[in-house]
Amino acid sequence: MDPKFRVSIPVEWRPATDKTPIRLQLSKEHDLPVIKVYSEEEFDLKFEQVANSTLSQARQKQIVGHLRMMSKKAVVSEQGKLTVPKDWSEQIGLEAEGLVILAGRGPYYMLCAPSIFEQIKQIEQGMDDGDLGVL
Repeated sequence: MDPKFRVSIPVEWRPATDKTPIRLQLSKEHDLPVIKVYSEEEFDLKFEQVANSTLSQARQKQIVGHLRMMSKKAVVSEQGKLTVPKDWSEQIGLEAEGLVILAGRGPYYMLCAPSIFEQIKQIEQGMDDGDLGVL
C-alpha cells in the first residue's frame, strides 16, 4: 500500500476499463476483518439472493441495508491502482506503506493484512473437505 492508501491490482483482476465501478465491502472472513472487492454485477447478485430467500421482509430489508451501509463504489485507475478508504484500511489493520495481501476468493477478491491472511489460511487448512464444500 502506498502513502495515499492505494494498492496495485493485478491486470487479470482489473475491470475492463478504468471507468468501470467496482464495489468494496467492509466485511469478515472467518470472523477476521477484510475488505472484499466485487464487480458491480457480483455485488448485485447478493441482493438477488436476499430477495429470493425465504427470509421475512423485515430481515431482507435489514440485510440489504447492512450490505449498502458496509459498501462503497470505487474504481481501479488506468495505472491499476485501487484507492482504499483510509478509515477502512485502518479498521482491518492495513497501514500506509505497509504490506497488503490480495487473495482471490472466486466471485471476489479480498484485501487484508498479512497477519490476518495467515490466520485465515490456518483456519482453512484445518477444515476438512466437507467444510470447504469440496466435492
